[in-house]
Amino acid sequence: MRHLLPDLRRPGRDQLELPRRGLRRRVPEGIAMLVVAALRWSDQRAAVDPLTGEVRTDARTSGASAADRAALEHALRLAEAFDGRCLAVTVGPPEAEEMLREALATGAHEVVRVDGPAATVTEDGSETARLLLDGLPDRPDVVLCGDSSADRGTGSTPAFLAQRLGAAQALGLVELSVAGGELRGVRRLDGGRRERLVFGPPAVCSVEPADVVLRRASLPAVIASRTAEIPVARPGSLRYLRAGAPRAYRPRARALPAPREADPHQRMLSLTGALVERTPPTVVRPATAEEAARQLLDYLRRRGYTR
Repeated sequence: MRHLLPDLRRPGRDQLELPRRGLRRRVPEGIAMLVVAALRWSDQRAAVDPLTGEVRTDARTSGASAADRAALEHALRLAEAFDGRCLAVTVGPPEAEEMLREALATGAHEVVRVDGPAATVTEDGSETARLLLDGLPDRPDVVLCGDSSADRGTGSTPAFLAQRLGAAQALGLVELSVAGGELRGVRRLDGGRRERLVFGPPAVCSVEPADVVLRRASLPAVIASRTAEIPVARPGSLRYLRAGAPRAYRPRARALPAPREADPHQRMLSLTGALVERTPPTVVRPATAEEAARQLLDYLRRRGYTR
C-alpha cells in the first residue's frame, strides 16, 4: 500500500493506491478471530532519585497507561466487529493482575499474565515481545498495543511483535475502525496531514489515546472479576545475551550520611575529606616484571586485599 500526497493524486482515484497482488488474508469462516490487547504494567508516577538515579516504583500507582487503555478499548471493539475473542496479556509481577481484572470487567474474554523478568535499562523491547508471544495460547490475528509506555516510551515492542508474527504493522494510529471485513486506520503526518491505511489480518497496531476512552465496567462484572482466576504463563529463560561495547568502569554515585558538624566550613571539610589522612600516591619504576609483580602484591597485602 502506498500513500499518495494530495498534489500527486491521480485524477479520479482515491488517495490510497493498493498493490496489484492477491486479496488480503481473511479469517476463515467458522474460526473466531483472536484479538490480543498487549498491556504494559508500569508505574504512572515513578520517582527518580536525583543523586543515585534509582527509580522508585509503587504498586499502588502502577497500572495501564492511557494509551494501553485505548488499545484495550480498540481490541474490545474489533472483537465485537469480527465476532471474535478478546484476550488481554501483560508481562509483569503478581501485582499486575489487578490490571487484568479490570480488562475482564470491561469485557475481555480471557486474560494471561506472563511471569517474566523485569525489563532492564538495556532492554529494547524485543525480549518483551518474545515473552508476550510465548505466553499466548494461540496465534493472534490482531494485536493492539499502546504507542508508548510511561517507563520507557520507546514504542518499539509493537514493531518487534510484527516482525516475529510476520504481520503487517500500523503504528501510531489515532483512529481504527472496521469496514468491509478490513481494518482502516488513520495516523498523523508532518504538517498536519493524515495518512489513511487499509490492511487486513494478521496485523499489529499501536494506538495513541486520542479521543478513545475505555468503557465503564458494570458492577456485576467488577464483582465477578474480583474472584476470577488469572492464568499465569511461565516461558523459558532468556535465550539471548546482549553484549555491549567495552568501556571504562564508572561507579555509581553513593548516598552518604549528612555531616554532623553545624559549621558550614566544617561540613564542607567533612564532605570533601580534605583533612582525612591518606597514603600519598607512589610512583614506582621496577626494573623487571618480577619486581613489579612483587611490589603490587605487597601493596595489596598491606591494604588487606590478600593475605
